[in-house]
Amino acid sequence: MKKIVVGGIEIGGGAPLALIAGPCVIEDEESTMTIAGNLKAITAELGIPFIFKASYDKANRTSKDSYRGPGLIRGLEILERVRKKFSIPVLSDVHRFEEIAPAAEILDVLQVPAFLCRQTDFVVEIARRAKAVNIKKGQFLAPWDAGHVVEKLEAAGNENILLTERGVSFGYNNLVVDFRAFPILRGTGYPVIFDATHSVQLPGGAGKASGGERGMVPCLARAAVAAGIDGLFFEVHPDPDRALCDGPNSLVLEGLPALLATLMRIDAAVRDDRTGSIPESGNEE
Repeated sequence: MKKIVVGGIEIGGGAPLALIAGPCVIEDEESTMTIAGNLKAITAELGIPFIFKASYDKANRTSKDSYRGPGLIRGLEILERVRKKFSIPVLSDVHRFEEIAPAAEILDVLQVPAFLCRQTDFVVEIARRAKAVNIKKGQFLAPWDAGHVVEKLEAAGNENILLTERGVSFGYNNLVVDFRAFPILRGTGYPVIFDATHSVQLPGGAGKASGGERGMVPCLARAAVAAGIDGLFFEVHPDPDRALCDGPNSLVLEGLPALLATLMRIDAAVRDDRTGSIPESGNEE
């Protein structure tokens, strides 16, 4: 298992469980800085390697009227301030070719959205530009097929790769998590992240927006850590019911420390197992 270094923190290869967290979208600079400061304090006290995540533009929204964020220029300005003020690495998702170069100048990790993970030219260009890449495995993709995405990144010269599981489409407006995916994804040799909050999303389930079942996040997160992942991805908000994006599946920031403490105890119990042998494909006997 490779150990990836992102903005000075280590993920995978026996490193402690890492956390990628933040609001779904940048709502304004003040709230973003406040959430980032709280997350930095929480993770520093618990000794958790931390990457701050927030989207400057949520291009994949159910309705044309949904809030998308402040946009590339203003959004990157805010993320750069987060990075400098709190000395933490920052991540955001990139949706268009013209965003890649400016985003790569600011962000420690460029995230390929789930719906774009099979767009070869886009993935390759991100690999060429990014310091590190987080691939969101598409809801339509078998876990062993993620290996083809990894090959594209490696061929473009980038081996600073994270693979994120975020649930699989199961009928209409619903996602499920197949826990067999974690060892299969780790068979690529790269660290695996579990996006617990998007995995409880109900895509388009609220009519003009996606619904979600945030109460299920702790259950899935505990199970995923026990299965042997390298990091967790949470969207958090001080008041998710008033969040401008993905509120139904976002965690309440205030409850995060207790959940993380539990997850760390589980990780400590299974860490030796998750650095052991893992299957290389989804077709083993």
